[in-house]
Amino acid sequence: MTFIIKIINFILNAIYLLFKCFRRRKQITLISRESNNITTDFKLLSEELKKELPDYKIVVLCKKMDNKLLYAFHMLKQMYHISRSKVVILDTYCYLISNLKHKKDLVVIQIWHAIGICKKAGYAIVGKDEGRSEKVSKSANMHKNYTYVYTTSKECIPFMAQVFNCDKSIIRSVPLPRIDLLKDKKYINSVKNKIYKKYPSLKNKINVLYAPTFRKDNDLFEKNIHELINNFDYKKYNLIIKLHPLCNVKIDNDNVFICKDFSTSEMIYISDYVISDYSSIIYEAGIMNKKMIFYAFDLNDYSGKRDFFIDYKNEVPGPICYSASEVISFLKNSDYTKYKDRNLISKYVDLNIKNYTKNMVNEIKKTL
Repeated sequence: MTFIIKIINFILNAIYLLFKCFRRRKQITLISRESNNITTDFKLLSEELKKELPDYKIVVLCKKMDNKLLYAFHMLKQMYHISRSKVVILDTYCYLISNLKHKKDLVVIQIWHAIGICKKAGYAIVGKDEGRSEKVSKSANMHKNYTYVYTTSKECIPFMAQVFNCDKSIIRSVPLPRIDLLKDKKYINSVKNKIYKKYPSLKNKINVLYAPTFRKDNDLFEKNIHELINNFDYKKYNLIIKLHPLCNVKIDNDNVFICKDFSTSEMIYISDYVISDYSSIIYEAGIMNKKMIFYAFDLNDYSGKRDFFIDYKNEVPGPICYSASEVISFLKNSDYTKYKDRNLISKYVDLNIKNYTKNMVNEIKKTL
């Protein structure tokens, strides 16, 4: 595998030599593998960059790696724009950024797509069941060539240094632009109206959103998600389920709302409760002061396979339930008074910034 990666890198760098013949111009390129459409953070960021830097060309390249052949052609497009840019901004791992030999003054900023910190990731889980092998990580130069890494608070800096295997000196506390939307009542109400127009029955009951994290092993997850679905009280509650994009578990129950035309973040807006486990979606729910339940049926197993940066049992701002019956029981008899003083959200997200999008653009401008 490592030999194949070396051959691929040699070929890609040979092609890239041709692209580097293009003159660099005033351009900022944003690259993501999170979605085939522009992500919320990139939409907000690109719009503000166009306002603040009108003489710069802003290019956004968003494409998932769901078809490797098509993505290979997309990489040629990435090469062209990287070679023309002064700054490249990423929200995920980008193979070309980490493996190509770039012009020395190219600035690469990794803003990452998750708010806050919870489970371990990147280099912090290399060699573990949920992580990549050490050989593949090294040969693929995982998360190399970053000039700066942005994270959501100063408390996250030592953890992100482990994730990206980088020096703490290049990490800045610069939270993501989409936090602006989580605090924008006018925007939230407009999205809520769109959701209710499409799904009017969501107005009539208590809405419970279940948004679990991705797991490599789906067997135990599938068993427990169906246990929740089969025993849920649909007379009193609406159950909305938003699975991770990589999860292939099928849900075939007419009582469950999937709502494919709205994102997980958007479904938080109309939710009274958010059930999750180890997903960073808990920070978005926390910023909006939603009541949270942590359905951690595989906590011990997951801790061994991946582990956490936070003190999970003592820091999460809600009850930890190990079975579907516990989740359902807590919904019926919820008491949140003992979780009010847990400051997980404010600890790992800087909540004192007035405009998160402008704040990030100002940081990017400093690099120019």
